[in-house]
Amino acid sequence: MAMFEQMRANVGKLLKGIDRYNPENLATLERYVETQAKENAYDLEANLAVLKLYQFNPAFFQTTVTAQILLKALTNLPHTDFTLCKCMIDQAHQEERPIRQILYLGDLLETCHFQAFWVICVCPPCDLGPLPVMS
Repeated sequence: MAMFEQMRANVGKLLKGIDRYNPENLATLERYVETQAKENAYDLEANLAVLKLYQFNPAFFQTTVTAQILLKALTNLPHTDFTLCKCMIDQAHQEERPIRQILYLGDLLETCHFQAFWVICVCPPCDLGPLPVMS
């Protein structure tokens, strides 16, 4: 967790002021998302900044990073994080796998279809692969 705390401090500085939307910081923010997934940590503000940078710079969009952000937000239900993240992803990218699948999982949870959610998550073949951030 020490690595995460160090990255959190560095990212916190990046997110202050105009540097928040500097596309040169995107690689650092994407690594931070990966660290969150590995260390079971969560930083909504940084994740929203990544999605906003993808909105401003669509050529830099990364499906895998976006999927990690959505999965992390999904673990924070019933808070509105998942909805906030979902609204920042354009329709074309929402149709991509695995984003479409994660959005479907979110719909299942938000509509209290818990059994269907777990069937999809634990029964092969789950196209999402292992979901370490769900544990």
